[in-house]
Amino acid sequence: MKNKTPKQLVNEFFNNVWHEPHNLDAIDNLMTEDYKITTAGSVIDGRENFKNWVKGFQELLLEAKTESVDAFYDKEANKVVSRWICSGKNNGLFGLDADNKFVSFSGIAIWTVRDNKLSECWVERSAYELFQELKNNSKNQFV
Repeated sequence: MKNKTPKQLVNEFFNNVWHEPHNLDAIDNLMTEDYKITTAGSVIDGRENFKNWVKGFQELLLEAKTESVDAFYDKEANKVVSRWICSGKNNGLFGLDADNKFVSFSGIAIWTVRDNKLSECWVERSAYELFQELKNNSKNQFV
């Protein structure tokens, strides 16, 4: 198998997993078995647990799509940073009403690369801002 650059790995992840038809099995080829992600203060440990987390998230964000805005990696090719925008239709994010409205939020992820696969990730995203927007829109519907 030809080695991919860290940026190529991230773009392949976004294109296959976060674009329809959402091929979650691509995670098996792109992430190490012991893949770990830290997101929203929680750690999801293991590739299978991550696949389940992605599936659950995509059930709350219909037609989910993540676009890389910018990505770069270090000269050792073992760390990659991506700035991205995720969008889709609200189907009950944050436990709020599923209103099927289009939503979008930004984020930054830092990955570790090992054996030509993504092995660990730390994500920061504008979830609080999105929550406030959804909460306020929900209240305004009843005024």
